[in-house]
Amino acid sequence: MPTSDPFSISERVRGLGSGVFARNDQRKLAYRSRSAASGIHPLLDLSLGSTDLQPPAIALEVMREQLFEPASAAYCLHGATAPFREAVAAWAERRFGVAVDPQSEVLFLVGSQEGTAHLPLAVLNPGDQALLLDPFYPSHLGGLQLASAQPRFLRLQADQGFCPDFDQLSPSQWDALKLMVLGFPHNPTATTGQQAWVDAAAERAVRHGLVFAHDNPYVDLALDGEAPALLRSPLWRQCGIEFFSFSKGWCLGGYRMAFAIGAEPLITALRQLKGVVDFNQSVALQAGAIAAMEQAGDWPERLKPIYRERRDRMAAALGAAGWPVDLPSMALYLWLQVPPAARARGWSSEQFCGQLLEGTGVCLTPGNGFGSAGEGYARLALVQPSQALEDAAVRIGQWLSGL
Repeated sequence: MPTSDPFSISERVRGLGSGVFARNDQRKLAYRSRSAASGIHPLLDLSLGSTDLQPPAIALEVMREQLFEPASAAYCLHGATAPFREAVAAWAERRFGVAVDPQSEVLFLVGSQEGTAHLPLAVLNPGDQALLLDPFYPSHLGGLQLASAQPRFLRLQADQGFCPDFDQLSPSQWDALKLMVLGFPHNPTATTGQQAWVDAAAERAVRHGLVFAHDNPYVDLALDGEAPALLRSPLWRQCGIEFFSFSKGWCLGGYRMAFAIGAEPLITALRQLKGVVDFNQSVALQAGAIAAMEQAGDWPERLKPIYRERRDRMAAALGAAGWPVDLPSMALYLWLQVPPAARARGWSSEQFCGQLLEGTGVCLTPGNGFGSAGEGYARLALVQPSQALEDAAVRIGQWLSGL
């Protein structure tokens, strides 16, 4: 007689845990239920980088028109993404001055998280070592866990401007790595970063023979300076793959469209993996993305003044409420140290964000969800109009004064 539980989950999935966004989602659901019943503050969700700003109208118009074409309701395999990939190649030429082959160096993705989470399965064997920044975006670690790889962490320090110190690892430790995952501009710290950092990473990757994956969905949302990119490094074809997204610069997060540009062997490996995991988004959505790139290429630039105003006004409002803020150089987020009053109570970042939600209705993302180096921080997304953000700061200030 079998004694094992037929419904037990795999150790691989068990190791993933619940994920910070899933935990936050449960807290938000519970709070919404209580607020509807008791009339307490309505929920103000500042936990996700899901903007209230709208995509360019031309993108939506083209999608709507294409939805009535029969092909839009069909499965979309790789071959049908050719117009999208050609548009991406033209965008790369305009944006970075780099010629890429749309047939072998570009791949459509169902969101950049899909690409970063699947890449380790395509390039790593169980037990292989991979380097992540700490703090990191959750899908970066999740992809390694699914691939049964061993993560090694490169800790970013606030007093060093969150600059990666590659000398933290010895040459032998570098030689043991098979993959390195970076992302600048950086989520969650909202640090734009420098091209020299990415160039140095590419040089290390070539020297030590590892894959360099650069996650770059915020490339068009640097508020101070120019965002770095792996495609600007002359070494990108020797070591790397870079992930881009329509979610941030074109406000199309819910449509789940992104792409990778990289060395042909890496694109081929990821394409092979995707071939047994999923198909692609409808060609109607792809047509809208093409329109966004070609006819609303300046859309990200139009967003920057809005995010800059939100950043500055929210930072001032939180400072007045007793929660000082270091101004970030990237749009969309504030990376906030947990206030002293909360630290004095011994609260972790998760406990602080839970108590903040209960006391104010404002939901932030606890920093521990981004790795051990995120403990003691909270991430606030600037995804509401300035007045709503300032109102949230007032709620927070009143609550903090009572701690």
